[in-house]
Amino acid sequence: MVVVHGGGKQMTRFLSERGVESRFVEGLRVTTPEVLDAVLKVFAGSVNHELVAAFVAAGAQAVGLTGIDAALTEAEPLREELGAVGNVIRANPKLLELLTGGGYLPVVACVAGDRAGNIYNVNADQMAISCAAAFAADKLFFLTDVEGVKGKNGFLPVVTPRLCSELIADGLVTGGMQAKLNAACRGLSLGIGEVAIVPGAREHVVDALLQGRQVGTRLVPEGES
Repeated sequence: MVVVHGGGKQMTRFLSERGVESRFVEGLRVTTPEVLDAVLKVFAGSVNHELVAAFVAAGAQAVGLTGIDAALTEAEPLREELGAVGNVIRANPKLLELLTGGGYLPVVACVAGDRAGNIYNVNADQMAISCAAAFAADKLFFLTDVEGVKGKNGFLPVVTPRLCSELIADGLVTGGMQAKLNAACRGLSLGIGEVAIVPGAREHVVDALLQGRQVGTRLVPEGES
């Protein structure tokens, strides 16, 4: 098992306290040099260490990482208007395999780099997809703050890439959930068996998912719904 995390709300609060306005384009945070410095302090710093401490307290041998470590995740600029937002171009699973093989739980912050020493803010969902695909994961769970993917008549138990496209085109899914679905669809195309979008605060939610119980929304390949 591997954990990949963001920390968007903590980041927004950190920037706001310093008088920096957060700007988003299609659910992605515009990353100026000032914001990138905050990314390292918040994502790779306080959020990562707090999560590692919590996992250790729960009995796991957790190890905090970023995508920069051992070139775990390499990225390139996504679009000029977004600043230092990275598009993941490759992931190297060797470090994850080494750690999990030794009984450790990797906890990876959504920060990536390149071979020239540049650092990028990567959307946590895209980071998770990259790590999961390289790690050949059977399942990927997005633990978020909503019940799942919402359609016209409520939350949907199962969606496919085609339905995701329809929900986005109809304007029913926007912002952060749009980015999440786009990332999840890409994950399926890269060989991840299924992606679940679930309420992370629900008690024992991961156990429920591993036992095959219906929680949140499952994204599966066409023909498996």
